[in-house]
Amino acid sequence: MGAMRDVKVLIVGGGIGGLTAALALLRRGFRVEVHEQARELREVGAGLTITPNAAHPLVDIGLKPVLQTRANALERTGVKHFRTGRMLVEVQRGAAMLERYGEHYYVIHRADLHEGLAAAIRAIDPACIRVGRRCVGVYQDERRASARFEDGSEAHADVLVGCDGLRSAVRESLHGAASPPFTGYIAFRALVPMSLLAGIVIDPPSCLQIGPGRTFTRYPVSNGQMLNYVALAEKSGWEVESWSVRAEVREVLEEFRDFHEDVRAIIRATPERGCFKWALFDREPLPQWRAGRITLLGDAAHPMLPFLGQGAAMAIEDAMVLARALASSADHAQALERYEKARLERTTFVMQESRKAVQRYHAPDTDSYDSTRHRGGDALGLFAYNPVTVDI
Repeated sequence: MGAMRDVKVLIVGGGIGGLTAALALLRRGFRVEVHEQARELREVGAGLTITPNAAHPLVDIGLKPVLQTRANALERTGVKHFRTGRMLVEVQRGAAMLERYGEHYYVIHRADLHEGLAAAIRAIDPACIRVGRRCVGVYQDERRASARFEDGSEAHADVLVGCDGLRSAVRESLHGAASPPFTGYIAFRALVPMSLLAGIVIDPPSCLQIGPGRTFTRYPVSNGQMLNYVALAEKSGWEVESWSVRAEVREVLEEFRDFHEDVRAIIRATPERGCFKWALFDREPLPQWRAGRITLLGDAAHPMLPFLGQGAAMAIEDAMVLARALASSADHAQALERYEKARLERTTFVMQESRKAVQRYHAPDTDSYDSTRHRGGDALGLFAYNPVTVDI
């Protein structure tokens, strides 16, 4: 155990999963380097969900103040009919979550969580995070694992973790090149100031509106000052993955023209140049992540469709279990085997259930959707998992 604390861990990718892993490892005494491809450390996207299973590890690594000051702890969520706005399923959060799982159900702006993680890392090791480091491949020998970067430089460590997303260079080096297939879903996202939404019904605060081939999700972020929405539609002919491609508000309005007026009013209030779109891609689950001294984490290992809101949560869970495995194992081989054994079945299950969820939401018979058909994360038992205490 003492010998393992002397190892150096190289993390490729500085998103939510990579930074959570870095902070969890630093707090357990490991030497860590994070190499991020972007020239500036920042998180793209808008909102994300922190369910109890993800809140526990964030609290363990010292992020409770960020959750308390920057996140919204939701009291209620619901599923509504796309056209009529009728409540189909209402779900109590708040005290019910605390009593059942020991933590809240939060929503937060991605940038707020990302900045909180980065600040906590730099408080421990100001040199931990390196930017402008695009990984183009990895290799290893019996002594160390190494990453090659686009500028010709390399970095070396005892253990290497690929946290570099859906199109992971680390995954490709380990498991071969294979382009992820397009799912047929397009996502539109935006942040709308609450001050522009006077008179619009925002109840419950977090809501999913479902209809044939489309969903509209919205919830508050930034201390309730902004409303984040993600509108998903089945659509072919546009397959750009980037989260930074701008969309015209009129395009979203046209796609959701038969949705309830409250939804269309939110879309109309979207600030000029404030709407973005991206195509959703998927991969089949891997039978194994690790190879020698190298493993995967988050979307690099198990990309999630967003229909259960568990993508970030699974990466945060991975990070905690990986840190615990490294801290309590005799060597890297044992640690990475224990990490994968603890995570593979669960993440594969969530990948598959996320695919099933969209089929239920997008089904043509919206009128008959009710609590018997609703299978959210709590109904699936996902929130009861605590990566800080689970056996590994």
